[in-house]
Amino acid sequence: MPDHVDRVLQQWADARPDLDVTPMAVFGRLSRLTQLVNNELRRTFAEHDLDPSSFDVLATLRRGGRQAPAELMRSAMITSGAVTQRLDRLEARGLVTRTPSDVDGRGVHVDLTDAGRELIDRALPDHVDTERRLLAGLTPDQREILAETLRQLLMSLDD
Repeated sequence: MPDHVDRVLQQWADARPDLDVTPMAVFGRLSRLTQLVNNELRRTFAEHDLDPSSFDVLATLRRGGRQAPAELMRSAMITSGAVTQRLDRLEARGLVTRTPSDVDGRGVHVDLTDAGRELIDRALPDHVDTERRLLAGLTPDQREILAETLRQLLMSLDD
C-alpha cells in the first residue's frame, strides 16, 4: 500500500525522470516520522507539565547524576545558551539546583532537587510507554533491525 512519500516519489519520477530521488524515500519518511513522534511525545510531556527541553535536561540529570553545565550540554546535545535558559526555567520551578564547584570557583554543578527527581520518575514511564506504543506496528525483530540501521547511519555521519 503506497504512503504519502511513495506518492511524492512518483510525482518526482514523472516530473524529473532523469533524477534519482531514492534518498527522499528515507529522509521524507524520517521527516514525517519525526513530526508524528514529536507530537505524541509533547502530549506525554505536557501531562507532566513539561516540554521536550525540560524533560531532556531532567532525564539527563536523572541518568547521569550531578553535572557541570558543559557536561550537561554534551549529554543533552544542546548549546550553552540553551542550557542556561533551560536551567533558569527548571531552577525557578524548584526542579534543579546550581551549586558552586568545589574545584573551580567559577564553575557550578547542577543537581536534581527531590521535586525534580520525583517529576522525572513519574514522567519517564509514561514517556517509555508512548515510545513503545509508537513502535507497536513493528515486530521485535523489525525494531532491532531499525535501531541498528539508524545507529549505523548516525555513526557514518560521525555522531
